[in-house]
This record gives sequence, C-alpha cells and structure tokens, in this order.
Amino acid sequence: MAGAIINSLRLTRAGLVLAQYGVRFVPPGTPVPLPLRLARILTAPIGWLGAPRRARLAPRSRLADALTKLGPSYIKLGQFLATRADVIGSELAGELALLQDNLPPFSMVEARRAVEEALGGRLEDHFAEFGPPVAAASIAQVHKAVVIDADGRRREVAVKILRPGIERQFRRDLDSYYFAARQIERWHTPSRRLKPVAVVDTLKASTELEMDLRLEGAAISEMAENTAADDDFRVPQVDWQRTARRVLTVEWIDGIKLSDPAKVAATGIDRKALGLNVMRSFLKHAMRDGFFHADMHQGNLFVDSGGRLVAVDFGIMGRLGIKERRFLAEILYGLITRDYKRAAEVHFWAGYVPPHHPVEVFAQALRAIGEPIHGRTAEEISMADLLGQLFAYTEVFDMQTRPELILLQKTMVVVEGVARGLDPSLNMWVAAEPVAKEWIEANLGPMGRLREAGEGASAIGKIIADLPALLTQGQQTAVALSDMVRDGLRLDDETVRKIAQEEARSTRWGRLALWIAAISLAVLAFAQFSH
Repeated sequence: MAGAIINSLRLTRAGLVLAQYGVRFVPPGTPVPLPLRLARILTAPIGWLGAPRRARLAPRSRLADALTKLGPSYIKLGQFLATRADVIGSELAGELALLQDNLPPFSMVEARRAVEEALGGRLEDHFAEFGPPVAAASIAQVHKAVVIDADGRRREVAVKILRPGIERQFRRDLDSYYFAARQIERWHTPSRRLKPVAVVDTLKASTELEMDLRLEGAAISEMAENTAADDDFRVPQVDWQRTARRVLTVEWIDGIKLSDPAKVAATGIDRKALGLNVMRSFLKHAMRDGFFHADMHQGNLFVDSGGRLVAVDFGIMGRLGIKERRFLAEILYGLITRDYKRAAEVHFWAGYVPPHHPVEVFAQALRAIGEPIHGRTAEEISMADLLGQLFAYTEVFDMQTRPELILLQKTMVVVEGVARGLDPSLNMWVAAEPVAKEWIEANLGPMGRLREAGEGASAIGKIIADLPALLTQGQQTAVALSDMVRDGLRLDDETVRKIAQEEARSTRWGRLALWIAAISLAVLAFAQFSH
C-alpha cells in the first residue's frame, strides 16, 4: 500500500512537470479512456499556468526539455523510448530524438572520492595527472588523465565515472515506471499488445548494464576481438587495472570527431570512403558479429590519423541472434534483388508473422514497400525509413514487438544520417549489398550448412549425455505428483492463517489502491493529451 502511494506521488510530480511544458506522451490517434478524459478537464489549470513557459520553447523541444528537468532517469527513459516508435509512435519518437544527454558535471571532490572508493588508495596512486571533466551526461562523466606505465611511458587515458547516487535514483524511479506500466496493462486492453511491463523490463536491463562500467569495458573488449581483422575500424583499449564497477579507464582517442565536419574536411580524408565505411562497419557488426554499437552518433565516432573509424562510449549495445541476423540479411538482399516472395518467407521462417496469414499477401506488402525505391536516386532512398515501414506492418499482420529489431532500426537511422552527412550521394543499397551477400553465402551456403549440421550433432550429443539425469528427475516428479493425487495438497495452519490475513488486507485496501492509481494516471493524462 505504501508503495502505491509513493509511486503515485512520484508519477504525479512527473505529470505536473509534463503538464507545465504542455506535452503529451502517447501516440496520436490512440483512444483515450473515460477516466483520462476526465483527468484532462481536472488538470486544465496546470496547462494554463504553464502557457508563458511554453511560449518561449520550440514545440518539438518541449518534451525533451521537460524530461531534462525531471532528471537523469527520465532522460534515460526518453532516450530509450526514442528507440521504441512501435510503442509511442514515430512523431513522439522524433521529438525524443532531440533529447540531449548533457547535464552539469559533478565536482572534482566527488570525482576524486569515487575513484578512490572504486580503485582503493589515493587518486595519485593511479593517475599521474587527472583533469577536469570534458563531458557530462545523465549517468556518468568523463575526465582526461595521464598514467605512467611500468616502463616509464606516459599514456593519456579517458576516465569515466558514474554520478554519485545514480543507482539509488534509478531504482526509485524504475519502481514508479513499473507501477504505471502495470496499471496501463490492467486498465487499457489495447496497450497490452505493446507489453508495457516488458518495455520497463528492457529499460531496467539496459540501465543496469550501463551502471556497471566493467560491463562496458567487456563490450569494448568483445568488439575489439570481433573487429581485430578490420583495417578500417577499431575501438579503444581498456585499462583493466584502473577499471571497476563505477570507474572505467580506456585509451584516450586523439582523433577528429565526425561531429566537426570542418576539421574532417581539413584533413583531406576521402569523405565518400569514410561515409561508406561508417555504413558498412555498422552492417558488418550487426550481421557478421551479431553485436553492434547502438549509439553511433557523430559525437561517439572519430577518425584517426590513419583514416580509421574509431568508436567510443559503449554503454548501449545491441545483439542479434543467428535467426535475427539471417532475417536482416535476407530482407535486405531480398529487397535489393526484388525477390519479395523469399523475403516474405523469411518472416514466416523466423516466426515473426503468424502462420494463419498467407505468405503471398505478406509478399504483396513487401512489394508495396520495395518497388517505390527502385528507379529513384540514392539521395531519395532511406534504408532506415524502409525498415520503419516494414515494422509498421506489425499490427496489420499480428506480429509481436521485437525490441532487438527496433533498436537496430533506430541505430540505422542514426548511422544513415552520419554516413550521408559525409557523403550525401551515398547509395545505401550499394553499401549494404556486399555485406548482406557475404553473410548469406557464408551462413546459408555449403559451409554454413556443414556448420549447422555440426552444431546440431553437438546439441543431440548433449541431450543424450544429460538423459540419465533427466529420467531421474522425471521419475521423482512423477512420484511427487502421485503422492499429491493420493493424499491431496496439504497446507499447514500457519500458511492458511497468513493467506486469510493477506486476503482480508487486500480487500480492505484494494479499492483505495485503485483510486490512488486512477488519480496518478489522471494527472499524467493531462500531460499526455492536453497538447
């Protein structure tokens, strides 16, 4: 009961801020339940009071500004929902894409304390020099420092430090997100297909990974192994000796950020080749490795003195299983070659489209997406938009939400923008075709079939090896079920008493909890639908 009240108050505060900024937080055209329509009327005065503030803001930036005011966890929520156009709609996803993860830095005193608590000893025991923050975001900030190796060599490093108390703040706000998601699933049937609780689960898993910087170091290390043979892409080296859960130390990248096009142009680097490298590197990571950088904007990409692309900030990563990778390769290749029947069959093979839909009808939908791109110039074709149209058919064909593919499409939007910023005439299909073709030949050709056969034999061998234990467990379960059938399921007196107490308490407080939830959602409703 106390949790319901606390979460309602937290959501009420968030709703008031959103109302002051005059923003909504649901897709346009979504049916509004009667309680939310009533809430809109009740909270109208908040909107009137916030009108002067809204007049000073650009309409598309209001949502981003409101979430920034609410703090780090809401910034991260906004960034996450920007990748879920299937949940909030493309218009709101576009507004959230404007959200800048820039916050004032915390003090050098707090940074020193964090380093010393994480690594032990004094800061000077680990770093010969330790400069002020060079970047500050919602979860962490980065400092430039210098270390002295055992051979006396000076080495510049980047030190990433989590914000003080950020874990506690995220746990608190995530609890309120779960509360809201459960109420939505309970009271708004159309939203259940979008799985609000599962969306919060994904956000929680993502933020937990981001708040253990050892895992970010591991992601860098894994991508370094995957790309070791690539001559045109690399990642910074991790300094594991100076890395802990709340502190990450990596090689300092002394290159030129792609967010500074004037400097990139001044180097004389072939911008067309660099743009092609950006696109193909991303596609190789996604299809070949099944592990890709999911935040590849210009600020996280450098070009070094050798012309190589260097990525930093591995807090958000995406993974694709073998089935998703085959799906992506086949879809891209099928649309490139206009083999819509094969591309449609891949959707059914992957289980994305329920079998009661005819393959031919889905192939027709793919043709409606693919045909308009042929005969158009490269500048007019967006691979990311095309995949967005593809995912828009999810509701028509009863396809379940696939978060990993939505994250892929969001990242492709960003990567496409970076690549075309370097080369506006870049043909995405020319860039994608060799990567998709190579993956298909390697995985669906003769060698791929042999590898699948070997993996199948290995799986069968493991099952046979585990068979005695499985049979023993099955026998024990059968005996237990037999005893239950014969004697019945017995509960001791203490268990019965506790069940009765819980049932009585639930009846007593249930109605009050529902009213609290309704009030909380009512306050949020104005923020969602008043704009």
